[in-house]
Amino acid sequence: MQATGQELPGLRVVVDKVVHHRDANFPPETPHAFVYFLTISNVSQETVRLLGRKWILRAADGSVEVIEGDGIVGETPTLSPGGTFSYNSYHLTGTALTAEGAFHGTTADGRRVFVRIPAFAMTPPPDLS
Repeated sequence: MQATGQELPGLRVVVDKVVHHRDANFPPETPHAFVYFLTISNVSQETVRLLGRKWILRAADGSVEVIEGDGIVGETPTLSPGGTFSYNSYHLTGTALTAEGAFHGTTADGRRVFVRIPAFAMTPPPDLS
């Protein structure tokens, strides 16, 4: 799935919060969990059904991981004008990352649209042990 179509003015994504979590039971190669909370708002005049997402994860060493898939946390939300959809998810990592991407979908008349996910950092705190 690619973010095809055109960016829809009035469709917005806000990163509400990013929370770091560490647990002794996490795999040693990915000891950090980042829980992120996002809100998608539709202030356009179009009804939009969101069908999927594309994430781009960039590590400090220059490596890039692209994750694409259908749905958003298992849902395909429909946002009427003025509607919002909020959710949270997480990512496990062993290094600092910057995440960004896009959600894609269709308008009520079948036009393909997307909205960008603004870049946000997932930076593990310094090891205090």
